[in-house]
Amino acid sequence: MPRPRAVVWDVGHVLYDWDPRFLYAKLIPDTDRLDWFLSNVVTRAWHFQHDAGRPFAETSVELIAAHPAEAGLIAAYGPRWLETIPGPIPGTHDLVRALAAGGVPQYGITNFSGEFWDRFRPTAPLFDLFRDVVVSGHERLMKPDPAIYALARSRFGLGDGEAIFVDDNAANVEAARAAGWLAHHFTGADALKAELKALDLLA
Repeated sequence: MPRPRAVVWDVGHVLYDWDPRFLYAKLIPDTDRLDWFLSNVVTRAWHFQHDAGRPFAETSVELIAAHPAEAGLIAAYGPRWLETIPGPIPGTHDLVRALAAGGVPQYGITNFSGEFWDRFRPTAPLFDLFRDVVVSGHERLMKPDPAIYALARSRFGLGDGEAIFVDDNAANVEAARAAGWLAHHFTGADALKAELKALDLLA
């Protein structure tokens, strides 16, 4: 099997932090009520519908019907969604820039709402260093579905062993390995940097 020549990145919790709490902590000052709201109303499971391709205009109507008393807070999620991303994960942007400086091709596969990605991407010039990003919401395919890896392999032109995939989710990592790539379960930039050096992708 050839040594990897490219890096394929996940986005959330690898390149950028994300949590609805960052938005709603500004809107719900009481911690107990905030915890209840995020556990019962705007939950991660509800949000993941957007990553699968459902528009906020649909999901918000359904959620407001189920929780009419929370209509104002639910309605804020779409227009203020960028506030759920507080900033980069420490160290990984330096790795992206170092790989780019060394001429290593970089790509992304992300579980991300298409409409939110289209709003987020212009705020994130880091992705100017990427050749392509497969976005689940646009494709209506989500990791760890093997179909999204097959799509990415075809679009990126990367065969068996030609890429290392980086993700914080163990199931996504295993799916990338099953698809024929090396994979790194991300826990921090230092460990990733060491592996990239061991693979001769970083000087």
